[in-house]
This record gives sequence, structure tokens and C-alpha cells, in this order.
Amino acid sequence: MDSHLDNVFWHALSGPQQHFSVGSARARRYAPGLSPIFAFSDLERPDFDGLSPHCDLGEHLYVADWRGPVPRDWQLVVEAAIHRMVWRGDAPPDDLLPEAIRLDPEHAAQAMELATLTRPGPFGLRTIELGEYFGCFDDDRLVAMAGERSNAGSFREISGVCTHPEFQGRGLARKLMNKLIRRQVMCGETPFLHVMCSNEAAHALYLRMGFRDHLDPVTVRVLSRL
Repeated sequence: MDSHLDNVFWHALSGPQQHFSVGSARARRYAPGLSPIFAFSDLERPDFDGLSPHCDLGEHLYVADWRGPVPRDWQLVVEAAIHRMVWRGDAPPDDLLPEAIRLDPEHAAQAMELATLTRPGPFGLRTIELGEYFGCFDDDRLVAMAGERSNAGSFREISGVCTHPEFQGRGLARKLMNKLIRRQVMCGETPFLHVMCSNEAAHALYLRMGFRDHLDPVTVRVLSRL
């Protein structure tokens, strides 16, 4: 059901990925070390009291869909708009990147280093545990990756898509995405992703690939507990 895409992180954190989360019955976040994202069951009555014990002072945490007033003991760091896009195309053709390697915990430090350099979105040292992540290597150096973050019902999020600046322009990220999309579609899952509204080039690329906007752009915020 497309309704799972509304407040999608709550559906993931309270559903298939609850074992990766901490919090209360009305507010949950990915456990520390995973992607720093939290969500509320009721966007009109957010349960910050249930969330706060699981957040470090000064830690930057991301929340989507919620636009209410920020409590006095929290600080709004950044607010922006993102497109939530869902796959509406056919399964991509056969794997064009068979040499890509599935990333395991032993690759966590390299994945974190690449994400820190390229800033594909909220990423933690253990993020690659949330789903299947694939990477391209130059000798022993990870130079491109893409993977699965949130899982909400039959919807699987494509995330962590990034390429080292020295290796851009070779289509590695798109091939990695198509590898994941094909696997998901063949398993009966529906890929989705997020992209900043300000990133017009990436939004246009995803439209060409077969993604479509899900309703209107949504708000994403970065908050920090004081």
C-alpha cells in the first residue's frame, strides 16, 4: 500500500526494522551507530519525552514529514525539502555490474569514509547492516556504493548512493542502483528513494530511470538535543 510511504520512517522503525530501533511506542530512532533518523507515530503529537533518553546531547538527528514546533530543549539545525520518489518502471536489464561486491561489516569503515567525503545523506558506521549494500573497488579502495536503508512493508529504500570524486562520470552509482532495483523488483518489492529538492540534476536523473514523485515534497529537519 502506498500509504506506507507516508511517514515512511515510522512504518520502518515500528515494523520490519523495529529490531534496529530504540525508543517508545510513539517515537523511535535507528539505534546509535545506524543511520541517525527518528520518527513519530503521530505527527500532530510528537513524543519527544520518549525519544530524548535515546539521544546524546549535541547529536544531529534527521526527521522527515514532521513540521511542528521544536521543543525548548531541542535545537533546529537545518530544515529543507526533499522529493520522496517511488519506482514505477520495469525491472532494469540484466546486471551490468557483476563485479560489484556486497559490503559486509568489515567494509564499514571504508563505507563511512566514503559517505563522509561525499555526503549522500544521514549515514552511520553500522548503516550497511540495514540492508544489502554493494560497492565498487579500485584495488582495495571503495570508490562507489549504493544500498538499502529503510524497509517499510514491501517498500525498500535505495540510499547511500555515492561515488568518490576521482571516479565520477563512469556511471558506477547508476549501475549500482539498477543492480539493487532489479533485485528488489524481482523479489516483489517496490524501490523508493529520497533526493533533495535543490538537487535538480539528481531528481531529473531519477525521473529518467523510472522513479516518480510520491505526492508533494516533504520536509526534512536536522535536530539536536540541548
